Amino acid sequence: MLTSLSIKNYALIDNLQVSFNDGFSIITGETGAGKSILLGGLSLILGKRADLSSLKDGSKKCVIEAVFNISTYNLKALFKTEDFDYEEQTIIRREILPSGKSRAFVNDSPVNLTSLQLLGERLVDIHSQHQTLELTSNEFQFQVIDALANNSKYLENYSIELKAYKKLQKELKELKVFQAEAIKEQDYNTFLLNELVEANLIDGELETLEAEYETLNNIEGIQEKLTEAYQLLNEDQLGVLPNLTVLKNVFQKLSGFSSKYEDLYTRVQSSLIEMDDVFSEVNDLQESLEANPNKLAEIDSKLKTLHNLMQKHVAKDVSELIIIKNNLEEKVSITENLDNNIEKKQFDITEKEVELNTVADTIHKKRLEVIPELKNQLEIILLNLGMPNAQFNIDVKLNNTFFDNGKDELIFLFSANKGGGFNELKKAASGGEMSRIMLAIKSIMANYIQLPTIMFDEIDSGVSGEISNKMADIMLQMSKNMQVFSITHLPQIAAKGHSHFKVFKEDVNDVTQTNLVKLNYDERIVEIAQMLGGAEMSSSAIAHAKDLLN
Repeated sequence: MLTSLSIKNYALIDNLQVSFNDGFSIITGETGAGKSILLGGLSLILGKRADLSSLKDGSKKCVIEAVFNISTYNLKALFKTEDFDYEEQTIIRREILPSGKSRAFVNDSPVNLTSLQLLGERLVDIHSQHQTLELTSNEFQFQVIDALANNSKYLENYSIELKAYKKLQKELKELKVFQAEAIKEQDYNTFLLNELVEANLIDGELETLEAEYETLNNIEGIQEKLTEAYQLLNEDQLGVLPNLTVLKNVFQKLSGFSSKYEDLYTRVQSSLIEMDDVFSEVNDLQESLEANPNKLAEIDSKLKTLHNLMQKHVAKDVSELIIIKNNLEEKVSITENLDNNIEKKQFDITEKEVELNTVADTIHKKRLEVIPELKNQLEIILLNLGMPNAQFNIDVKLNNTFFDNGKDELIFLFSANKGGGFNELKKAASGGEMSRIMLAIKSIMANYIQLPTIMFDEIDSGVSGEISNKMADIMLQMSKNMQVFSITHLPQIAAKGHSHFKVFKEDVNDVTQTNLVKLNYDERIVEIAQMLGGAEMSSSAIAHAKDLLN
């Protein structure tokens, strides 16, 4: 509920601060006193776009602040979604700067207008005779029926299932698009993959093949040099090994004379062992080395294949070719398995449709059950509001389409006159009739769900005294479950309020200002008497005012 409102530097309001109670509050005032200004300021709190012309003093900023008690409004989920700081006493502030910029805050945290509007819709419902279009929308009409049917948990479940269903449908569509594209590339990808598979790629093999190719391609020169090395190592007179053997024997004989010769002997012996090992390896290489034209041609062919593949795939080595091969395998595999994936997705969608249909059927049945009761309650209330011939034709029919709130198509028709045909509300009801229908609907809904604070702005225009009494009784009854405001010119309604506020203009220092004050009992008598008889109050008007208040 709205507990307080503060408005500074807005239109004709210089500085207004007022507190509100729960229950039924009345706001009265002469035409032009500034009731629309008050509503305009409140609308800014609820997310309406700001206008620089609203500033009373263009050199100062306009600040509008409202405090709401939201402890019973079940808004924690919304606060979490919109990233607001949740407080049971929530403060909303709007600022319009002289530059024209506007800022909004919820519990001192800056918020954007879209988020503020979402919150505002859950806090205050401002309703006037010119704002009944909501009543003609199917969405609102379903809300009324579902409130009576207590469908909230089923609709929540349906919404979750529908979201999952649409996600599956989107995934299926993406799979089919991918499949269509993949089929175009399938043959080419398969061809590329087969090329790489046939190449029998081995990581690091390129370097090994290139070394082997160099050996086989230069075998005669290598053999010649190995023979030369063999001779240099083992020739009888000049070979390294025979001479090292002689040198070793020399130092062996000298080693007995001094440790210096013994060290030289050791070193020569080590060199002899090393050179003998080199000789053995040269000998092995000579014996293993032989010309193999077939092997050379085979290696040459494999190298050409690898280099061609690397050039084709812009790869710097075989390891990159292997990665490309693996990626192609995955693509080909995915393409080959797409039919299975699509079939599985279609199966999941069918299962989800069964679940959705089950919940939608439950919602449909519960709606059907309460429609007679809704129709009966509406017609009784409207009878008391001076519409004795009002009749409704309300029905829901199952469709094959999954809508946001079920599978129902809604028929919501109205007839105001005896013998008249049924038609859509916007075609069958006048403005005054629409206001009374909206009041009837809101009063019914208040018995089933927690409605936000509602402000009726002259909803009673053109209504007679007796009917206004009935309207006041309805609003008073509604105020047992919610906070209700009524801006009215009718004394019968004004007298029914728990609290009474008056909007008035006054001149302060030659400047006209709008203000709002709460009236005490005696002031209410005067105000209602003036509403009954004008500024020149008669004793009978005062007596009548007291009678209405009592």
